[in-house]
Amino acid sequence: MKIGVLSDTHMRPKAGKLPDAVLKGLEGVDLILHAGDWTSPEIIGWVEKIAPVESVAGNNDGPDIVNRFGYSKLIEAGGLTIGLVHGDRGRGRSTEQRALFTFQDDNPDVIVFGHSHIPYSERIDGLLLFNPGSPWDKRWQPRFSFGLIETDGEKTEARHIFFDSRE
Repeated sequence: MKIGVLSDTHMRPKAGKLPDAVLKGLEGVDLILHAGDWTSPEIIGWVEKIAPVESVAGNNDGPDIVNRFGYSKLIEAGGLTIGLVHGDRGRGRSTEQRALFTFQDDNPDVIVFGHSHIPYSERIDGLLLFNPGSPWDKRWQPRFSFGLIETDGEKTEARHIFFDSRE
């Protein structure tokens, strides 16, 4: 199974479309996970045209997005249990710590989170902790990014896709 991973799109409809690098990179994915901060419901529709979407809301999302997705969830996909959370809520000083805290009793295989806009991938005692970064608002990062997770149910690989243009 091939899973596209987005977070912190922070896009407005006037952008017109997702960046070409994202559209190309998400070709052929079976599922897209979005870790919140869509900021506009219209963007959800753009992403849903690519593949089915599982998402949570972030701290910059309005009530319509919060009511649709909630703030955290566990998803079963490709033989994996995936925790999905934005990362702005809960206990811990860092976004990573807050994401871990959210699912401390759930024993997921993967936790996908966002909020910091910082691409991150680390394995901790077999758990994959993954932040795709942002495809639109890179903040202090040198490049825009999103992620791909591929699994056959036994082996799971995650990687970031970096790009330079919003076009």
